[in-house]
Amino acid sequence: MGRTRLGLLTGAARAFAEQGLRRSTMQSVAAAAGVAKATLYNHFRTKDDVAAALLGLELDRLTTLAAGLPLEQALGALSDELGAHPVLRRMAETEPEALARLLAVDADRWADLTGRLAAALGVDGEAAEIAARWLVGVVLQPGRSSARHRQAARLAQFLTATGAATSA
Repeated sequence: MGRTRLGLLTGAARAFAEQGLRRSTMQSVAAAAGVAKATLYNHFRTKDDVAAALLGLELDRLTTLAAGLPLEQALGALSDELGAHPVLRRMAETEPEALARLLAVDADRWADLTGRLAAALGVDGEAAEIAARWLVGVVLQPGRSSARHRQAARLAQFLTATGAATSA
């Protein structure tokens, strides 16, 4: 990914965290990225395109974070990242309907998400779907880190006991 595109998405994350997705505009995203609006439009046609690209970047970052960790640690790390994510927290607090639309992904996007998660966690598809649904719950109601880590341990034990994962 080019530096310009990464800078634009970093600015978008800043704008979305500060203003929310609904109130952010292409102008505010460009300003947060420190570029002219025309530069932003050279890379993205709409704010939805920016949000989709940011989501893809975050999925890449999160799956990289989880890859190679033992299952329990990976689930705990993912829950910490999602529970404290500034854009997701802002949306949960001020734009729950926009967050619900984001989380109500279409079948292709869900398959991509669970496929990435399965590869990163070293689990089968059903286990990845269970983990993804738990992580969606974390986004909606993060709770305390200690509680999330206990839940991650339980989930890892369950997935290992059912043969869906190779290690906890």
